[in-house]
Amino acid sequence: MPGRITTRDATIDRWTAHLGEAQGDPGGGAAAGVMLALAAGLISMVARYSGADEVVARAGELRQAALDAADADAEASAAFGAAFRRDDEGRAEAIREASLEAARSSARLGDRARGAIPDLEHLAAHGDPALVADVAVAAAALRAALASARTNLSYDLATLRSVGMSLDEVRAAHPDLWASVAALDDAIARIDGLTTRIDDRAAPTD
Repeated sequence: MPGRITTRDATIDRWTAHLGEAQGDPGGGAAAGVMLALAAGLISMVARYSGADEVVARAGELRQAALDAADADAEASAAFGAAFRRDDEGRAEAIREASLEAARSSARLGDRARGAIPDLEHLAAHGDPALVADVAVAAAALRAALASARTNLSYDLATLRSVGMSLDEVRAAHPDLWASVAALDDAIARIDGLTTRIDDRAAPTD
């Protein structure tokens, strides 16, 4: 696509400026991927200072996967918008396919984000105590990624109503995607619990 940029070939300044344009590529889902990459970078930093080599390796893989997910979601968002702009007889099927692909993209990103929680919990309990504020910021970035993936996934599934499906029919037809919304709710609650447990150390002036 002419003029398209990716998270890998753009500066932060250029990418965020592009995000601010009146277009869906990139959009909120891609931003969720970038937030996940930020969380992964902070997890890696704290893990390096803490001698947690296995966590470093996983965080490095997560950062790369998050950037890939950001670009994949941007592509899905572009297809989603294009489907709704159609005015031919294939519009309904295009919307159905684009909505499902967008939902799958959000679910994959959410799964990646959920997988980082145990490592963050480990660092909160056993990492260098001087870096607890960085753990808290990583938790905030991870929560943002989780919440964004959850919202986008739910919205994308609900969009199937525009092609004649009820929410009950969507749930019956796509139970795994529907269950992913609840799994992300649980993950958000888990991150909130972690943040509460470390808040007195990370922000002692409260």
